[in-house]
Amino acid sequence: MNTNRLRLVACDEKLLEVILLGDAQLSKELGIIIPPQWSEFGMVIFEYTLTQIRENPHHIGWYAYLPIETMTNTLLGTCGYKGGPDENGMVEIGYEVAKDFRNQGYASEITKMLISHAFSDERVQHIQAHTLAEKNASVRVLEKNGFRFIEEKEDEEDGKIWKWMLNKS
Repeated sequence: MNTNRLRLVACDEKLLEVILLGDAQLSKELGIIIPPQWSEFGMVIFEYTLTQIRENPHHIGWYAYLPIETMTNTLLGTCGYKGGPDENGMVEIGYEVAKDFRNQGYASEITKMLISHAFSDERVQHIQAHTLAEKNASVRVLEKNGFRFIEEKEDEEDGKIWKWMLNKS
């Protein structure tokens, strides 16, 4: 997936293994600049994704992606899906942009790319996302991309969170 400013690189088994080896190996593998603290979520999401892809190799493309800024060839954070479409045609997206690259429209652009990719699959009818239960940059990104607030709920790890939904038109 590409735009004028970004490319999203899907994480397959080999790339996930490289990510888990460290930033120097990832930089060498993709020929990119790796900023410090490019992921606040850490390696847990990549370990999870690697396990999921090993168990379901046909689900590549429905987990982690690396957003890379094309002009500087710099990794901006992480993004992707929490798995392929469920029986109701639902997928969930997530994204993060490293602190030095925030407030430059990257999260909105990444989200738009994830939406386009998901809805290009005829099975996908709905996209959901979750944010902390507060007005913040992630909420603005979802609102700009057409998501609507559904409900507030309690998450055992994050406390109160907001659920957001976008339906295929």
